[in-house]
Amino acid sequence: MRQPPEFFGDEELDLLYIGKKLRHSQRVEELLNEAGVEYAIEVDQYVGGFIFRSARAGAFFYVRPTDHARAAETLRGAGFEPAPRAEDESVEKRG
Repeated sequence: MRQPPEFFGDEELDLLYIGKKLRHSQRVEELLNEAGVEYAIEVDQYVGGFIFRSARAGAFFYVRPTDHARAAETLRGAGFEPAPRAEDESVEKRG
């Protein structure tokens, strides 16, 4: 269920997905709603392009750390690649 960022108060949220296309973002919303995951969306900029790099707007999906694994699996099941959790990346770099 989509929630405003204020709903989460001071909780730290994990980045789950960056929607670069509107239809992908809408599908991710549907999937998270169907799964009953509480999430927040923030429009922000990311850098895209290989040859001609530019700043582009995207929909950044955030979830509670305790919901990240379930939400990520939901997205993978539908063919989307979720963002890795920050702490998972740090473990991989140390390993």
